[in-house]
Amino acid sequence: MLFQLGYAGPIVMGVLDSSFLFLPFGNDLLIVGLIARHHQGFIVYVLAAGCGSVIGVWLLDLVARKIGEEGIQKVAGPKRFTYLKRKIGEKGGRALVLGCLAPPPFPFTMVVATNSALGYPKARLLFIVWLARIVRFTLIGLLALKFGPAILRIANTPAFKWSMAVFIVICTVGSALSITNWVRKSRRIRTAA
Repeated sequence: MLFQLGYAGPIVMGVLDSSFLFLPFGNDLLIVGLIARHHQGFIVYVLAAGCGSVIGVWLLDLVARKIGEEGIQKVAGPKRFTYLKRKIGEKGGRALVLGCLAPPPFPFTMVVATNSALGYPKARLLFIVWLARIVRFTLIGLLALKFGPAILRIANTPAFKWSMAVFIVICTVGSALSITNWVRKSRRIRTAA
């Protein structure tokens, strides 16, 4: 479906991928497929994916700032939050860059949420995410240009299509659990307040 949206596809996927949903490699796979099929759209696809990621992070930032450190601690768990807080500390920008460039299972969402809850400047957070995601999607796009025909051959096999169907089911279940977790724990925080 996102392939049919053309240049808007990476924006939609970027918003979904960078917010509360569980979509590992979702935008990466979309960018690879789009650029492998339409080389001429390389720059627009990369910029669209970067902008979508920023919109998703902005939504995540709104919630994380509202629920604060206590809320993020409840969502992430005390041990994980303490670890993230200690590691991020004064190096919030570096953690964001690493989160934007590192593949799953790096906890990108929790790094963004922790930075937001700790009061990292919003404009800087969004700019770092945009720039680092542009770098990531540019590198992925260059690989798609080089290996595009092979990628498209693999993508047209029945095995790949079935594996993508299973992957979509896993992402749907994971996203439902993620959203339920965020909503349930943010309600507890409001009730306690």
